[in-house]
Amino acid sequence: MTRTSLVGVGAIAAAALVLSGCSAGGDDTPSDGPVELVFWHGYTEADGDVLEGIVDSFNDSQDEVHVSTEVNTWATINDTLLPALSSKTGPDLVALPAENFPVYAAKKAFVSLDDFYADAANNASDVVEGGKAMTIVDGTSYGIPLGFVPLAIYYDKAAFAEAGITEVPADWDAWVEAAKALTVDENGDGTPERYGIVLPDHATVGNGVWPSLFYGGGGDLVSDGEAVIDSSENADTLAFWYDAIVNDKISPIGVDGIEADSVFSSGKAAMTFGGPWMTFIAADAGIDYGIAPIPAGPDTQAASAIGLTLSVTDQGDDAKIAAAQKFLAYFLNDDNAAAWSLGSGWPPLRTGVPAEAVAENATVATLSQFTSFTRPLLPGVVNSVDVLSALDELTQRAMAGDDIDTLLAEAQSKVEAALADQ
Repeated sequence: MTRTSLVGVGAIAAAALVLSGCSAGGDDTPSDGPVELVFWHGYTEADGDVLEGIVDSFNDSQDEVHVSTEVNTWATINDTLLPALSSKTGPDLVALPAENFPVYAAKKAFVSLDDFYADAANNASDVVEGGKAMTIVDGTSYGIPLGFVPLAIYYDKAAFAEAGITEVPADWDAWVEAAKALTVDENGDGTPERYGIVLPDHATVGNGVWPSLFYGGGGDLVSDGEAVIDSSENADTLAFWYDAIVNDKISPIGVDGIEADSVFSSGKAAMTFGGPWMTFIAADAGIDYGIAPIPAGPDTQAASAIGLTLSVTDQGDDAKIAAAQKFLAYFLNDDNAAAWSLGSGWPPLRTGVPAEAVAENATVATLSQFTSFTRPLLPGVVNSVDVLSALDELTQRAMAGDDIDTLLAEAQSKVEAALADQ
């Protein structure tokens, strides 16, 4: 999958009234063949092959339900989902990036899964708490997590050895000192040939770099449904990283998350933020890499999660709704939970999956150690895309040198407006 933030939600308002007329009564007319389900997702890499394998295995395991998959880009799914559901021609199962999911859940496009979670037979009683939290809107769960992975630090072991650093430091102060030692400006022109870290200032990986830093500094974006971005804690965090990035020159300025991947893979930075995909990017670039948790801030250690959800749509067909939930239970069983984790490179979605079941994948084994301090990004916030847009403007302008207090006040107003418009 890609990690580009998806913002194509313009069709939602136009289709909302039509969707609200979809009844839940359903068509219980029996048929001679299996219940046919359509599953939309955007996995196009090796993880997509693993998911297709689980679907095929489910179809072969019984003759009551048959699932067919349709693969599109995440942007296409986001743009076309609600109109398709409004005309009852949409998928029965759909995967979505977590930042887009609440929009549809709030429109009641999905079936409540509260009863699904309550039934132990569905293998959902031990779903990772943070993963389940990102499926909840207005107190109701409308999906299961399809992915929940913490942002982590990927680092170049050769650069660390050259600088005499044996591991990623545990806190921000030591982290900056290490980054300064890793920064190399051989010709003294003020533009390092290699930066200690590449810290994107907008459109960050999974939109989670700056939330992770704000959490570590004791701040937040939204809390209990209220905008809290304008805080002294967030001001201190922005000032700390401005000093490190601009004055100490430990990171280039003005890069986004995708550009940051290129900076790291080209050897122009010794550390970067990433998820499982960085394993392949680093390996393809010939970098001997390590993975470490994001160092603890002045308040706590925290990492924002990159998440995806899997939901059952409500198009008024009770037989299909019941059949789709059978697939969810199958997806979450012990064997498939482990297979999906190993194949996707994401930590297991259930706490009951033993460590030895995924130990063969070093990335999974390492990232799984960080889930205890991993937080879902803006869970239940319907207009999360607007909140993230305000965050992007804040961090990019702050690192460009604009007044932090003014920027935070402006961001607070924008986040408040986004929350009020839900």
